Parts: sequence; structure tokens; C-alpha cells
Amino acid sequence: MSKIVVVVGSLRAESYNLQFAQAVTRLPAASGHDFVFADIGSLPLYDQDDDGDQAQSVKELKELIRSSDGVIFVTPEYNRSMPGVLKNAIDNASRPYGDSAWAGKPAGVIGVSIGAMGTALAQQHLRNVLAYLDMPTLGAPEAFIQWKDGLITSEGTIGEQSAGFVGGWLEAFLALVDRHQD
Repeated sequence: MSKIVVVVGSLRAESYNLQFAQAVTRLPAASGHDFVFADIGSLPLYDQDDDGDQAQSVKELKELIRSSDGVIFVTPEYNRSMPGVLKNAIDNASRPYGDSAWAGKPAGVIGVSIGAMGTALAQQHLRNVLAYLDMPTLGAPEAFIQWKDGLITSEGTIGEQSAGFVGGWLEAFLALVDRHQD
């Protein structure tokens, strides 16, 4: 059983990306894996002056990541990039220099948006950052999901029209995690 950390780049209570992430963890491919949602809303803004004495919330995030087998980033797209709260979480857990919790952790990048492009540009920016952090990242299939009626059912699962594609994405990510197990 793999432990997968899910990092949702939105703090909004009714976030489409949070709803989507929760539904992804209910797919049949998720069975037998432990999905843990990271709390990134309590993190302080990254400040290099704090590297020697990181906040408890930062230490907890880093320990959660280190104890995981992989990370799924579920990102909205704000102004053609990833949200600041997500970048802040990445920065906090990657510092101080040489003490990144992200290094070597397999990553999956996905997200939903009301726009037809999904979160393509946010995902590309995020992938650039993850490459620098030495996170082997699922390259294909890419998943740029448009939020529309039927994507999430009233039971909180992925809808019939999207379940096969999203399930295939999750299977590919979990295979990447398996390939990187110690």
C-alpha cells in the first residue's frame, strides 16, 4: 500500500480542485492506497530568515512529504499560473537549501478549471518547478480537465464520462510511484 500526499492548490471551502481531488481518491484504482491531504493553508509565507527555525506547520508538512511514497498536485490556474498558496507550500518544504522534502518523490500534476484549457498553463509552470526539485513527474497522460456538469456526481465520485480517463491517469501515476519504491 502506497502513501500518497495530495496537495490542493486552493484554500476555498468549495474548491473545484478539492472536490475533484477527493473524487480521484475514490476511484477504483485508488483502492489499497492511503491518500492524505496536506494542509497548506496554515503555512506562513516563506521567508528565508526562518530557515534555521521553521514553523511547526512547515516541519509537519515536510515530515508528511518525507513519509510518503508520492505526491499528487491538484492545481487551479490563477492568472495563467499556479496559485501563490501552492508555490508557498512548495517553497517552504524545499528549504533550507539542501533540505528539500520533495527531492526524489514521484509527482502527478492534474487540475480542473471552468475554462476549456483546463489548467494547462498552471500545470506547465508547476512542472518546471518540480523538475528543479528533482521530482520524477508523470509526463503522460496529461490531464487538463474542464469543470462542467457531470464531472463530479452527487455522491462525490468522478462522473461516468470522465471516470475512465481520470482513472487511467491515476493508474499511470501509481505505476510511476511503484517504479520509484525503495
